[in-house]
Amino acid sequence: MAEPSTWEQILGRPYVAQRLVPPSERTISIDGREIPLKLDVRNYVYAGEVQLVAARLYQGQTTNFRTAGGGFAPVFTEASG
Repeated sequence: MAEPSTWEQILGRPYVAQRLVPPSERTISIDGREIPLKLDVRNYVYAGEVQLVAARLYQGQTTNFRTAGGGFAPVFTEASG
């Protein structure tokens, strides 16, 4: 009997999926020039608890750390109360 495919295994267990959302943009200034960079925010979760929130700025199709002005960006949150 053949092993179930990866997708069959995934569909047989509870999981979280996300809809594709185009990245927003932020404009930064480098050497006096305005540069638009894409922005994504990620929540790193383990056992249902957020461990880390990170934002990344980039150009092109993939995130990378070679983009001038790109890389990790601060994420500010408000305390719930």
